[in-house]
Amino acid sequence: MQDWWIYRGTGRPHSGILRLPPPPPWRVFDGTPLVPPPSSLDGGVGRRLGEQHRAVSYRPRPDELELINAALYLRRPLLITGKPGVGKSTLAYAVAHELALGPVLRWPVTSRSTLADGLYSYDAIGRLQEASLHHQLGTTGDLQIGRYLRLGPLGTALLPYEHPRVLLIDEIDKSDVDLPNDLLNIFEEGEYPIPELQRIAASQPRVELPVEGSDDLVGVHRGVVRCNAFPLVLMTSNGEREFSPAFHRRCLRLDLGQPDAEQLGAIVAAHFGTEPTADTAELVELFLARRERGTLATDQLLNAIYLTVQAPDGGPPDRERLADLVLRQLDAGPDS
Repeated sequence: MQDWWIYRGTGRPHSGILRLPPPPPWRVFDGTPLVPPPSSLDGGVGRRLGEQHRAVSYRPRPDELELINAALYLRRPLLITGKPGVGKSTLAYAVAHELALGPVLRWPVTSRSTLADGLYSYDAIGRLQEASLHHQLGTTGDLQIGRYLRLGPLGTALLPYEHPRVLLIDEIDKSDVDLPNDLLNIFEEGEYPIPELQRIAASQPRVELPVEGSDDLVGVHRGVVRCNAFPLVLMTSNGEREFSPAFHRRCLRLDLGQPDAEQLGAIVAAHFGTEPTADTAELVELFLARRERGTLATDQLLNAIYLTVQAPDGGPPDRERLADLVLRQLDAGPDS
């Protein structure tokens, strides 16, 4: 194991993040005051079905570990490419779990996503409707702006935490053409304004806002959020589009390869808690052979093993045939 590795890829939580040295001079951020760490430190793996097993069982290759740790040291985003099912999203949960960095902040990107969606949301209409209702009833209510603002996953990741949060920007290649370049300034500056709060900063310099992924309230000062520890940003891409040279220059690029037989055996053992059997090994061989001819995801192998090896008595009468159907290539046509 390399001594400089902060993230080791073992799946066992440790305090290695405390050994992370100061950032390069050109990546220093000084957001204050520091906000408390998130109330939950489990990496968020318990909140999504199956992520706990995937996070604990994830075993990156040495060259992948080098790039993940380089992103931590350099405070740079990591652009992760690879075929479906190789663990691009799981990597975020694995790092957050092992380094105890709190729940993963996940931003699933679509063609309609904008930078503002990731930073914060403001329910101006809801505030106006509530004010109108109180006016009609002749009552008073709490119309403080903090009740109608909420920080998004990107906005929460850039709060001034002492240690970096893990931000997963999932499937960024599905975004509108402008979003990746819109992110560049945020990645470089490590801060963003909230105009709605800047307008009232003279009379209300500090506003408490809810954040993504928890019930915590965090104070925002004078309408500007500036990070202290730059988050570990992992952006996944299925290769559906190209990105600009300027975007690539500000990221580290990691191409995740498909797991080999040894890695698949470790994944199976971690998920089912038993050493591989002869039946399991046969399914792994079938999976690898079919993967040579088309795209298969590791989840399909786990499903096939459960149906044919792990399912209790009284399960499907023809388990092998069902497993054969489960191991169908993802890029196969409807008649294949």
